[in-house]
Amino acid sequence: MITVESVTKNFNGKPAVDTISFQAHDQEILVLLGTSGCGKTTTLKMINRLIEADSGNILINGKNIRDQKPEELRMGIGFVMQHSGLFPHYTIQQNIAVVPELLKWDRKKTENRTHELLGKLHLSEDVLSRFPGELSGGQQQRVGIARALIANTPVLLMDEPFGALDNITKADIHSEFKSLEELKNKTIILVTHDVQEAFELGHRICLMDKGKIIQTGTPKEMLYHPQNDFVSEFFAENRLLLEYKTAVLKDLDTFLNSENTYSEFGFTENTGVWDALQKLSSGHRNTEHYETLIRAFNEYRKLQII
Repeated sequence: MITVESVTKNFNGKPAVDTISFQAHDQEILVLLGTSGCGKTTTLKMINRLIEADSGNILINGKNIRDQKPEELRMGIGFVMQHSGLFPHYTIQQNIAVVPELLKWDRKKTENRTHELLGKLHLSEDVLSRFPGELSGGQQQRVGIARALIANTPVLLMDEPFGALDNITKADIHSEFKSLEELKNKTIILVTHDVQEAFELGHRICLMDKGKIIQTGTPKEMLYHPQNDFVSEFFAENRLLLEYKTAVLKDLDTFLNSENTYSEFGFTENTGVWDALQKLSSGHRNTEHYETLIRAFNEYRKLQII
């Protein structure tokens, strides 16, 4: 879907992005992960030509983005920016309707699509007449996502979309984000510096440093098959938690009969180990099953590390 080939961008003679190449596959969430200044946001903005690349090529569905006018290109790409990026003097209804106005949708179509998205994003209709400053951070971010989704474009770019939220609000929005049917037919590139967010939302991760891509892979590949010490050290602080969050019950089949043992709790083979433990330790308290799962995970982990 999206192909980046040997792309470079310099600012004041210094490379912000240094000859990088990667692909974001159809219906995939690809995360650009790294610390501030590593080049991830610059990379994202080159895809919709908010920043022009100095060299290299970027293709969407095989078509070079330079062959389109920037404004036409952007109409086919949803964009969620940091701090929601809402226009402060527009009502929420006006903010969501920005792209439909550019596409010259009729009013009824815009209204129907707006109300559909409000329901999916757990926003009440009374927010439509309010202004961004009257909403909470979580509500503003949901509105920003609604604005990016309204035209139902096949590509969605997200620049630190949840970075300004507190951890509780962020966890809620992550859960809603992962369950949105709207997102399952899109190719998404998401920029973040939050390691846990990258592992929770990404199908694959591009780890960047100093304008270069150090490694690209699935969360499990990043943990268990790091290409060098930089990758290992980048994830070291959160490693055990990340291992819990990348494993699913199916991974532990060798060590437990997950279907029979956990079906009474509504788990499946694709239930995350971390999610299962959370449920077993709260509303579905079962010490025996909890301890069995911990032991099975520890056995699985030993094999992965070896």
